[in-house]
Amino acid sequence: MKAVILAAGEGKRLRPFTFSRPKCMVSIAGKPLLHHLLLEAKKAGITEAVVVVKKMKDQVINYFNAYDLGMKITFVEQGEETGTGAALLAAEDEINDTFVMLAGDTVTEASVINKVIEAHRGRITLAVKKVPNPREYGVVEVSNGKVSMFEEKPHHPKSDLANLSVHCLEPTVFGELRSLSKSERGEHELVDLFIGANAVEVDGYWRDIGYPWDMFEALGHLLSRMESKNGHIENSTVNGKVVMEKGAQVISSYVEGNVYIGENSVVGPYAVLRGNNSVGKNCSVGGGTSLKNSILMDNVNAKHLAYIGDSILGNNINVGSGTQLANFRFDGSTVNCLTDKGWANSGRKKLGAFIGDNTKFGVNSCVMPGKLIGPDCWIYSGVVVNRNIPSSTRVYYRQQLELGKFEED
Repeated sequence: MKAVILAAGEGKRLRPFTFSRPKCMVSIAGKPLLHHLLLEAKKAGITEAVVVVKKMKDQVINYFNAYDLGMKITFVEQGEETGTGAALLAAEDEINDTFVMLAGDTVTEASVINKVIEAHRGRITLAVKKVPNPREYGVVEVSNGKVSMFEEKPHHPKSDLANLSVHCLEPTVFGELRSLSKSERGEHELVDLFIGANAVEVDGYWRDIGYPWDMFEALGHLLSRMESKNGHIENSTVNGKVVMEKGAQVISSYVEGNVYIGENSVVGPYAVLRGNNSVGKNCSVGGGTSLKNSILMDNVNAKHLAYIGDSILGNNINVGSGTQLANFRFDGSTVNCLTDKGWANSGRKKLGAFIGDNTKFGVNSCVMPGKLIGPDCWIYSGVVVNRNIPSSTRVYYRQQLELGKFEED
């Protein structure tokens, strides 16, 4: 069976990381989201994937051309039209039989994909799951195994069953899509075909990576399923699972929890890692630095007395000595973040910063909880970042020094 994977979205809610990569290429535990998804699709028996791309498509194509995942991958480009319907229609020429459709910015497991395939009885079958926060999803009501109602992110949900964007479909869906009138947004809306579709409730893992903080839960799931892989561990205490790639080292450090450490990265000396952490390739974390429940992508240096709490750092970031990425409000409330789509409540009482690629921090700088810093920024020494910082910005503060001479007695 083939899978059509929609990976053309812009991902504005995942900024600052999607300024420099497609959202399907945001990396957790050493691999992009799309790589993790393809591996699970393969476990579910998918032998061929048709990946719909658009924004920064060359990053996606070049990455997967360099890997042999044991399945055929074909890339097609979404045209000028936007929306899920247009993305699916872009794959029409590659499909001639029953197929699975997946969203490229989700983390799930083979059991979810298998269950929707097994339950498929023609036309459209949706995987649905009960969620604690249905206002953040497309919500369905199901009657006698059929979808009787669909609402997109309702303020007052009538159900707690979310549409998981894991579908099994027949090729006839392409003709149905083209026959639809365009919505007010000027799009062919796939969801307009959901009424009357089959629905199967699943209990396996699924997570939509809509906002950066969604990556933390996904990291915990991925680490729990990865096999331990020890590397060079010297004079260190490890209470938890470590997954170490070639050339990775842990030296004179303390690890409590599960951690992924990418190729040629060094943790230590005297680093402290707590909770679930992901350290990418060619990183250095040491010299009294503490890392808690955080994700570092590739080429991140945090060598001297830094604190990185519940934060995500992109590629090529230098964390100056004494830098603090704070993760807790004085009042203990959940942390709100100002995203490109407006204010969003993370639902988390511990949440640090989200730092775009190629950003540098001077010594003794600080970032307050829930702040976003765009790529290519310089945060100068002693600065306290208490608001979002746009891309390619240098942030200073003015200090007035007063000098006086000692007076002789």
